[in-house]
Amino acid sequence: MRHFIIVDMQKDFVTGPLGTPEAKKIVPKIKKRLEKAREDGSRIYFTQDAHTLNYLKTLEGKKLPVPHCVVGTKGFDIVDELPPLKRKETLILKNQFGYADWYRKINPGDTVTICGVCTDICVVSNALLIKAIGEVNVKILADCCAGTTPEAHEAALTVMQNCQCEIVGWKKEGK
Repeated sequence: MRHFIIVDMQKDFVTGPLGTPEAKKIVPKIKKRLEKAREDGSRIYFTQDAHTLNYLKTLEGKKLPVPHCVVGTKGFDIVDELPPLKRKETLILKNQFGYADWYRKINPGDTVTICGVCTDICVVSNALLIKAIGEVNVKILADCCAGTTPEAHEAALTVMQNCQCEIVGWKKEGK
């Protein structure tokens, strides 16, 4: 089974308080990959960071005191360019970096392709949770991911490569 996961491509991470130029730049690339995944029959998942109004009182909120992706706000929504298809694609709400129940959707022998933001937080967390299922081929679309900084993006790609994820389209800086 093939799976295509788009991690947290929400307005707050692209054009909002945690947005970056790199996140804006990957939107059209992800759109092309999403269209291809739809054509090839992959199961498609959109994860969404899902916080509440008490975010600043959470452990994450104390370490990153920037309210974002509060359920019900415009910043919580997936960017307009990547609309999920209702009833065909799965939205996964998560109030932490990774979705702990991937093992309920993905099986050993499956192939999982991942893209989105932030490479160094939620993308890497989800990739490693999926790798923990065992015998899952995890591919990271490097040019369809953006980190909190370009340096953090590169570091996360290195970590995922070291954990035997296949990094697709990666041009290591300085090489």
